Amino acid sequence: MRFIPLIIARPEVQMAIDEAILKARIEGKVEDTVRLYVFKPSSITIGRFQSIEHDVNLRKCQELNIPVVRRITGGGSVFHDAYGEITYSVVLGEEFHPDLKDIHKSYRLIASPLIEALKELDIRAEFSGLNDIIANGKKISGSAQTRRKGVILQHGTFMYATRLDILASVLKVSKKKLADKGVKSIWERVTTVEREGIKLSRNDAYELLREKFFEEFPLEEGELTDYELELAEKLIEERYGRDEWNFMK
Repeated sequence: MRFIPLIIARPEVQMAIDEAILKARIEGKVEDTVRLYVFKPSSITIGRFQSIEHDVNLRKCQELNIPVVRRITGGGSVFHDAYGEITYSVVLGEEFHPDLKDIHKSYRLIASPLIEALKELDIRAEFSGLNDIIANGKKISGSAQTRRKGVILQHGTFMYATRLDILASVLKVSKKKLADKGVKSIWERVTTVEREGIKLSRNDAYELLREKFFEEFPLEEGELTDYELELAEKLIEERYGRDEWNFMK
């Protein structure tokens, strides 16, 4: 498997790279791939079938210069803090492991390095529901997935120091959704490594995650191919850089 070192870039670039790797893997042009990346500036991604107006405070996003980009994966809206969150992305064929055929098991297999990273920090972490990781009862990571022709793309968050005040101001979380989780506010629902009492720099968080992914998967460091980079550029022009995609009804 290939590991792509940290890439720091705008949201449309990151989403285009993820899809480019997926397409290249489906075509047999690259091997299974893991990468870690950071959104800069801080950004919001929304699920494939979400309504931006319903789930995102666009006025606040404009005020804070926070771009919004639609993913090809499902799930809800996510605030990616340039100063406190690292995103992981894994593209691999279902034949890699028997558990990957099962949606529930696949989420846990692919995100297991995050659990191990939190355990190393002495943070009690466990999977919750389909695609969340909780630390001491609060969400600290969420993942989303899509499958095409036997290949999985799964990506998700690792919130080591996400500014939850900004998260709460740019995402619209309904009272019903909070009530369903048994909480009254987003502060009761979400946490970060820092809120759990441990301060990490971006480099600390990156190196920890990198180490755990290398322990869990047979990785060798590599780089994106010219084909993937060209495909990503095309996807930015045709999809992720266009309002027709990002703001579709």
